Amino acid sequence: MNKKQPLPWDNPRFHNWIAVARACQVMGLSLARALQPLDIKPPHLDILVNLFRTPGISQQDLADKLLVGRSNLSMLLPQLEKRGLLVRRSDPQDRRVLRLELTPSGTDLTLEAIAIQTDLIDRTMKTASTEECNLVGEVMTRIIHELTRPDGAIEARTEEAERKKA
Repeated sequence: MNKKQPLPWDNPRFHNWIAVARACQVMGLSLARALQPLDIKPPHLDILVNLFRTPGISQQDLADKLLVGRSNLSMLLPQLEKRGLLVRRSDPQDRRVLRLELTPSGTDLTLEAIAIQTDLIDRTMKTASTEECNLVGEVMTRIIHELTRPDGAIEARTEEAERKKA
């Protein structure tokens, strides 16, 4: 960055991106507080909801879906298993694969947590009209698409920027 370039925070896109990031952080903190009575955290909820929606998912597929490493799951799954919320079973076709399922108490807790999350989302999103909510969703979907493009354009630009620095 040189002295002739405008500062990033003077750019409306930068300002708006910071607002999105802060809203995401505040939502995460609000969800964590709301889930405290259930003694779970948002990462636990992510796991439970995915097991609710996809019973029998493998640990690897769950890690891929949550965009986390298997090591992250390896820390969280035993906590949920110890509480009797989920079970891990060997896949009959491939014993190297572990399949995950909610227990009945895990299903009950997940439904309670989903109700808490849904209430928080409803309360948050009612600050905008349906059209505005739809627009936010469409824009976020485009951003996700841009950041996950398979052509490596973003990685290539990052590598190019690193080469220019060197």
